[in-house]
Amino acid sequence: MNNVSATALIGLTAWTLFLLVLMEALRTRLVVTKTVAPNEFKPDNSNLSPFMQRLARAHANCVECLPVFAVLLILAQLTNRTSITNPLAPWLLAARVVQSCVHLMSLSVAAVNIRFVAFAVQITIAIYWLVALLLG
Repeated sequence: MNNVSATALIGLTAWTLFLLVLMEALRTRLVVTKTVAPNEFKPDNSNLSPFMQRLARAHANCVECLPVFAVLLILAQLTNRTSITNPLAPWLLAARVVQSCVHLMSLSVAAVNIRFVAFAVQITIAIYWLVALLLG
């Protein structure tokens, strides 16, 4: 990659895809072992294990946020202003991965608090980028 912003964008996309592939691999195992019929899956995995439910939500959250982050990172690329996004791009990606991993591990109060902090970091970075790109 030619810059940090592009690398972060690929990382966000790869992470979202990884969670999807993991979910589909686990669903495939459930079908192959005849634990769940192919037509019994609910989009939110609400009829599956708590882990599968958390995985569906973690993936959905990535899908929900990816367009916002992608637009900002792409806009910085297109306008040659990656100097705005490059310094914080790795932190955004790291916070996204932390948020998802903590979500997969637990729903305890401590885990939810850590997840919230990771999400707040991402949103703060996105707002900063938006303002800097608008004003810059």
